[in-house]
Amino acid sequence: MQLGEGVEWATHCCTVLALMPPGRAMPAARLAEFHGVAPSYLAKHLQALAQAGIVESTAGRNGGYRLARDATDITLLQVVHAVEGDQPAFRCSEIRRRGPAAAPARHYSARCAIAVAMDHAEAAWREELASQTIADIVASLAQTVSAVSVRKAATWYQKAMR
Repeated sequence: MQLGEGVEWATHCCTVLALMPPGRAMPAARLAEFHGVAPSYLAKHLQALAQAGIVESTAGRNGGYRLARDATDITLLQVVHAVEGDQPAFRCSEIRRRGPAAAPARHYSARCAIAVAMDHAEAAWREELASQTIADIVASLAQTVSAVSVRKAATWYQKAMR
């Protein structure tokens, strides 16, 4: 399974927005600048997050994006669903019913063992993503982001927030 880069971009934007003081917003163009990504492509993902109720946009001179609810209430699975949709990763097309070993439909009463195994694996993956929140990610930043990056980001934040 491969998730699109939009999931990465959207998750990073959520972490940036989680660090903002209440009542403040960050313009989409500044979020794109912070991450060095194309503004038009990022805007598409921010809109998907807004439609999912993860972020909200504010209009006007001081407009931009902010989290729509507390970071502890936003899971990684919700971000994935907002950007990629919630369709299963594996789709069984029942190829076991084709070819020289195919039998009449009545002989396929049990679900395909491969489909069952894939469903179990995906359920575990989704469960793990559902257990991780944006707040969890933000909390781990102190251990993974260099002090130099923190200083640079703090200076940038002060200029970029509205």
